Amino acid sequence: MRRGRAGFTLVELMIVVAIVGILTAIAVPNLAQAIERSRQRRTMSDIRAVANAVSSYGVDWVFVPKLADGTVEQLLPYLAPTYFKKKPTDDGWNNPLHYYGSGLDYTIWSFARDRVQQSPLLLTATTSFDADIVLSNGIFIQWPEGMQIR
Repeated sequence: MRRGRAGFTLVELMIVVAIVGILTAIAVPNLAQAIERSRQRRTMSDIRAVANAVSSYGVDWVFVPKLADGTVEQLLPYLAPTYFKKKPTDDGWNNPLHYYGSGLDYTIWSFARDRVQQSPLLLTATTSFDADIVLSNGIFIQWPEGMQIR
C-alpha cells in the first residue's frame, strides 16, 4: 500500500498565489470600469424617465414645469404621483439630477462622476466618465459612448 502526499509544497503554493495575483490585477480595473459604465447607463435611464414625465406633463398642461436651474427633486410636486411611479431624483453617483424648464423647452442633466458642471458642453458623444450627461427636449445632446477614459 502506497501513501499519498500529505499536502502542497511551498513552490506549488507560490505558483497559485502568483496566478491569483495576476488574475486580480487584470480583473479589478475592468470591474471598476464596468461599475462606472453601469452608473452611466442608470443615469441615462433615469433621465429618460424624468423626460417622459415632463413631456407628459407638457402635453396635459401645454407647458412644462418652470424652474430656472433647479433639481428634479423640486419637480416632484408637479409630476408625482400622476406621471411618476419611481421617482429618480439622483444620478448613478448619488448626485442630484438638474433641471431647467420654461415654456415647452426643458433640459435635464447630470454632472456625472466629477460632480462639476462641464463648460462648454461638447454636444456629442463623450468618452469620459467625468463628462456631463445632458438631455434637452427629449433628445440626448451629450451622452457617453464607446470606451471610456478614466
